Amino acid sequence: MRRFSAMRIAVPAAVVLGATLAAAPARAHDRRPPLGIADCTATACHFDVPPGTYDVRVRLGGEAASSTSISGETRRSLLPETAAEAGRHVTRSFTVDVRTPEGEPTGADGTPGLDLAIGGTAPAPADIRVTPSPHSRRIILIGDSTVCDQPGDPYSGWGRQLPQYLRRGVTVANYAESGESTVTYLQKARLWATVQPLIRPGDLVLIQLAHNDRTTDETTYRANLETLVAGVRVKGGEPVLVTPIVRRWFNADGTLNHNTALLVNSLGVDHPAVIRSVAAARDVPLIDLTAKTKALVESLGVEGSKTLYLYDEKRDNTLTSVRRATVYASLVRDELLALHLVPKGKVRVG
Repeated sequence: MRRFSAMRIAVPAAVVLGATLAAAPARAHDRRPPLGIADCTATACHFDVPPGTYDVRVRLGGEAASSTSISGETRRSLLPETAAEAGRHVTRSFTVDVRTPEGEPTGADGTPGLDLAIGGTAPAPADIRVTPSPHSRRIILIGDSTVCDQPGDPYSGWGRQLPQYLRRGVTVANYAESGESTVTYLQKARLWATVQPLIRPGDLVLIQLAHNDRTTDETTYRANLETLVAGVRVKGGEPVLVTPIVRRWFNADGTLNHNTALLVNSLGVDHPAVIRSVAAARDVPLIDLTAKTKALVESLGVEGSKTLYLYDEKRDNTLTSVRRATVYASLVRDELLALHLVPKGKVRVG
């Protein structure tokens, strides 16, 4: 089973943002003015760069105690809130995927270039450096609304929250799309036909499709999963099958309902069971997110588990908020580590 090898980081000239470089004069032969402090406001930065992968190194802190978080593109969480003591600086790095469309594959193009939003309870970015990193490893996500980069509050898929748990050298390319099943993901030109050619040798491709396969029979569902697995492998990528997050739907005894909550469709197809079967038969790593989320939801109970979903906001027992999608993303992170799919040094645990 292939695992991530040592990261190869290309180090061309860095795009530097910081007060120390703001005064550097532009050379007459430069094709464009150097990117500098003018590309940032107090809350955001914009870098005029083409699609690709980029390493971002941030230096945080100032005279007062600070706490800074960074998100980017379509509301992706890239750096969790990070504290710095008064008069001290801390340095953090991450890698970000820049593409068009920047969010869901069939959605709006978004803003060209790389956009970062600076947040936190007391943000204090002291310096930011952006460097092209074309050889960074990617975790490509194929999934539905529980995974995707949701474009607006209060919704968030777990894939949108996963980047904050990764360090420089590994990036998330989220090609999940709301409303998609294994059938539609394979059929639509802007989904599988577009995503598969982008897969590079060494990429991890996490596949979580089940919530919308309500009318897919077992033979078709199994064949579709096998098609996705084979299509990843033919490009040199490593497929990882992910069972779906559970729905919050309880029985009277406090356990989750076998059909609605645990993704058994109207034809009696047990989606998680089929995914586990395909993973075993095709020697594919498995992240059993159904089992993990079932244990968590049942431990919180009928009332406590409401906060995991958008029950209070939307009476929704399937989709998650930013806070709880972050919890589910942490479960994926833990499994990536446990399965040795990503080196420990490339993952943020704390």
